[in-house]
Amino acid sequence: MKGISYSRYGGPEVLAYGDVRDPRVGPDHVLVKVRAAAVNPVDWKCREGYMDRMLEPLFPVVPGWDVSGVVVQPGVSVTEFGVGDEVIGYVREDLLTHGTFAEYVAAPVRTLARKPRNLTWEEAAGLPLVGLTAYQVLIKVLQVRRGETVLVHAAAGGVGSMAVQLARHLGARVIGTASAHNHDFVRALGGEPVEYGDGLVERVRGLAPEGVSAAFDTVGGDSLKASANLLAPEGRLVSIADPDAFDYGGRYYFVRPDPQDLLRLSELAEQGVVSVHVSETFPLERAADAHRLNQEGRTRGKIVVTVEWESEEGVAPEGLWQGAE
Repeated sequence: MKGISYSRYGGPEVLAYGDVRDPRVGPDHVLVKVRAAAVNPVDWKCREGYMDRMLEPLFPVVPGWDVSGVVVQPGVSVTEFGVGDEVIGYVREDLLTHGTFAEYVAAPVRTLARKPRNLTWEEAAGLPLVGLTAYQVLIKVLQVRRGETVLVHAAAGGVGSMAVQLARHLGARVIGTASAHNHDFVRALGGEPVEYGDGLVERVRGLAPEGVSAAFDTVGGDSLKASANLLAPEGRLVSIADPDAFDYGGRYYFVRPDPQDLLRLSELAEQGVVSVHVSETFPLERAADAHRLNQEGRTRGKIVVTVEWESEEGVAPEGLWQGAE
């Protein structure tokens, strides 16, 4: 099958389009015909080797964890999905090996949920990682409650924009940091935008003089320090970008696959509670350009890679392992 792979750590230039290994469909996996795969900052961080201490690579690596597509073959132990089911997934395993930037991916059922019916393939592909991150941080870690004030950094980005929507759904007031040209976008999501940079603490204090109940850091560094300085007494702090959060009495969190959380996000999308803004799409063969754009760090919403198919029908490719007889 065709896909994107890299055989060594490096910049976007190490990404190559061509033939990649066919995935094997394990007993508790399903083979997904990929329609779209979203780009996330963790993808280029893995590609450049920043995640090497956490995730061992098996080169050549097919990058990508987000996917939307159609089930074309269930594993022999799978009862949750059947041929033709439309699914989304945060397909992260314990090694860097078979990712979603390919025509097919073998995904463990623990990483999947049904696709929201009202989202396009591109929008659906952009939901899993950012949605799960925002959902798990706000609900399970920060435990945001109605009436609280939540500070969200990079509120126009993938995780940030999802966090604004979910926090508002929980009944919280949301203050979101964003560049000036994204302020209207943040307002449309339900947040109160403030400018990045020098004077951030004072600007947020002007909106929340007593401090914020919870801070969701997606940037690290100075943003993390500012968050700690803005907490109200008993305020909570979580960073998904900087382990130094522990030094400020907060927590560093890395999102995990969870099919029930992902299903809940699918339901919230169908209810119109959350939406996914896709800023740009690229064909699979231009995945390197998608990585470059994402790495600039100025994306509003999501960047998505698409796989074009002549047929909409879900058919497993010849030659893939078909399971036990």
